[in-house]
Parts: sequence; structure tokens; C-alpha cells
Amino acid sequence: MSWQCYYFHAGVRRPPCRSNKLGHSRSLSTALHFYQNRQLDLYAAKEAHRLTLRQLVFFGRQMDEDRLIKSANYVRTELPVRIAHRIRDLQALPYVVVTQEGVARVYELYWSAFEKFRRFPQVTNLSENEIFCEFLQNILDEHAPVIPSLSLGLSLASPHLPPDSLDSFMRRMLVSRISRRVLAEHHVALTKSLGKNSFNSHEDPHVGIIYTALNLKASIDKCVKLLRKRPRNAVNDKEESLFNRGWPEVIVDGHLDAKFAYIREHLEYILFELLKNAMRATWFKHRDAATLPPICATIVAGENDVGVRISDQGGGLFSAPIQSASDLFSFSHIRNATRMDDNRLGALRTASSRGVKATVAEQVGGLQANETERVQVGKDPEREAGIAPHQRIGLGLPMSNIFATYFGGSLELVSLDEWGTDVFLRLPKLGTNLEGIEV
Repeated sequence: MSWQCYYFHAGVRRPPCRSNKLGHSRSLSTALHFYQNRQLDLYAAKEAHRLTLRQLVFFGRQMDEDRLIKSANYVRTELPVRIAHRIRDLQALPYVVVTQEGVARVYELYWSAFEKFRRFPQVTNLSENEIFCEFLQNILDEHAPVIPSLSLGLSLASPHLPPDSLDSFMRRMLVSRISRRVLAEHHVALTKSLGKNSFNSHEDPHVGIIYTALNLKASIDKCVKLLRKRPRNAVNDKEESLFNRGWPEVIVDGHLDAKFAYIREHLEYILFELLKNAMRATWFKHRDAATLPPICATIVAGENDVGVRISDQGGGLFSAPIQSASDLFSFSHIRNATRMDDNRLGALRTASSRGVKATVAEQVGGLQANETERVQVGKDPEREAGIAPHQRIGLGLPMSNIFATYFGGSLELVSLDEWGTDVFLRLPKLGTNLEGIEV
């Protein structure tokens, strides 16, 4: 089959095709604007300009109109380069993978975004920047289905790709997606903060989306509180009795005053997922016991890093389909057989229809207004996604691992079979690590 028909069958503006004697389709169009495209070649040949947290903070600390316009044009020119690299990744996939449900949709979204960014005019003043921010927000919303769509398509294509190739592709796609969202959301936040000295705020100092004195214990306490307040529809019927029994206690110890500069949304997504898994595992393991053993979260602040160890007595991780802790980060059914479960695929289809932004907000979604003090309904960032809590779609741990490693951190799982699990989260606190995106 020709390259031209390859991309048309991938779901991108298919023109009329006719079949040859062998039954293969040949496109009547050259389709050069999808494969041998000069503009895509130009952008894909450029290197991404990776940044560090410290650079983002220093540039945004004293924000003025000139700096904001420079930020807008950096984002405007950098994002199409990063998108072009990922379009090339998609184009390099085998035909049988591209035709899987979900993958073609992602290709269309990426190509559309690439064309929109490269055609967006230079930003020269604050009024034009407001238009650009609205444009960025629309792109972010349009790309909400990318994570579940990719996961669905690659799960279905798992039999056709070696595990290492599949996981490497997914990592590049998801890390790049995080990087683009960070740049876009950071610029939007800087725009909103122009004229406000948020960096000198004693209550919650931040620059754009980066919190410069992020308190680890406060984030853990927040996630525990939110998990305890989850509505009954946040879990399935088999777990509903859990709410009559209560969740296990979470004890926080160690360096309780540890603070560092980081993206709070990333940190709290990781903590929320790890604590949720520990709570669920502990309850299932000890559901017939008189009391539930506590979960311990230990904070350690070193010279260069901060860390959290979350220890539970939930019985460990391993089962028949899971042979090592790293398998839980894999998107391949060879390493993690649950990827091909009908329930998992169905949940991914549902998530693809509404989108997933990988935030705590989506997990909490259904909280009642009176559970958030002094916050107007509809304005609470924990509920702004406006959707019900997610079904279990198998993305929590893989996304947590990618968030943790994005700026050079790590996430390790140590399972003690029949006893419990220790999870070690390490994050750099100096802000000097470059983004972990790959060309």
C-alpha cells in the first residue's frame, strides 16, 4: 500500500480511492501535505528548546508587557516544533497500528494544531496576547482526548509492536504532551498574573503555574482529605461498603516543613494516585479485620532532592499478569495483560469521548459545593473539569511515572508479596533539570 493511502486510511481527509487488481487501494491524490510536506520537514528538523523550572521562574518573576510578549512568541514558535516531532513519530508507526481505534484521531488533532500554530501571526501587544491565550486554551481543550485515545489505540495494537518500542513511543508522546501543556498553561497563568506580585505573596507564592514554596505535607494532607471526601460514585459497587467502614489512616512523618519549587498540579496528581492505590489495596487486604493498618507517608528533604515514601500493608503488587513493578508503567499487554481487558478498553473508549487532562480535578469531579469553603460554585479548580470521577482506565501509575521523571525525578515501586508496597517518589528541588522530552 502506498504512503499516500496509508495516511488517508489513518483517518485524515480521505479522498476517493480505487482498488487495483490485488485489492489494494490507490489514492487519486498525492497527499503530499500529509507525508512529504515541506513545512513539516522544516519544523521537524529543528531542535526543541528545553527549559528548566528555574528558567521558567526567573523569567516570569518580574513580569511586564515586554516579557509577556516574548513569552507568547516563544510558545507560538516552540509548540509547532514539538508537535512536528510527534507527527513524525506517528508517521513512523506500522500501518496496522495507525489504523487502530484512537490513533488516527490523535494524528488529526496533532496535524490540525500544527497547522494552526505555524499560521498564527506574531504577537506584538497585550490585546493580541489575549487572543493568543484564548487560542491556547481552545487547543488544550481540543486535545483532552489524546491520552485515552492513544492508550486505547496502542492497547489494541499491542500484539503488533514489541513492548520496548510501544513503551518508548508512548513515553515520547506523553512527555511531549506534558511539555506543551506546561508551556501553554504557564503562559496563560503569567498573562493572568500580569500586574500582580504573586511571587511575593506570603500565603501561596507562585510564578505562573510553578509554586515556589510548595509544602509537601500540605499537598499530602490535601490529597488525603479529597480522597476521604470522594462521593460514592467514585468507586465501583463492589467497593461501596468501604465508605461504611472508612478509609485507613494516613500518618505523615519525616521533614514536615520541607518546601521546594515545583508544579503543584504534577505533584498532587502523583500523590493522589499513590495514596488512592494504597488506600484501596489496604482495605481489600484487611476488609475482614477489626481495624485497618495505617498508611505511612515519610517526607525526606535532601540537599538536591526531596522525597516521599508511601508504605502500605495492602498485600503487594504482583499477580498473575504482573511480574515486576515496572510492568505497571507499561502500555504493552505482554508486560501488563490487563491492557487488553474488555472492561479496561471500554473505560478508555468512554474516557476518549470526554477527554482526560490528567489532573486531580478530574478525579474529584463530583464534590458538593459545601465541601469547598469560600469558593464559588463552578470556580473551584478541583471541580473545574466538570465531569464525574473517572473509571479505572489504567493510566494513573504510568502518568504518575511520566510526571515524576519529566524534570529528572523518579518513581519506584517495591512490592513485598503478601505484605504491602513501598513507593519511593524523588523530585529534584534545585530546578536545574531540563525537561525530559526527546526529539
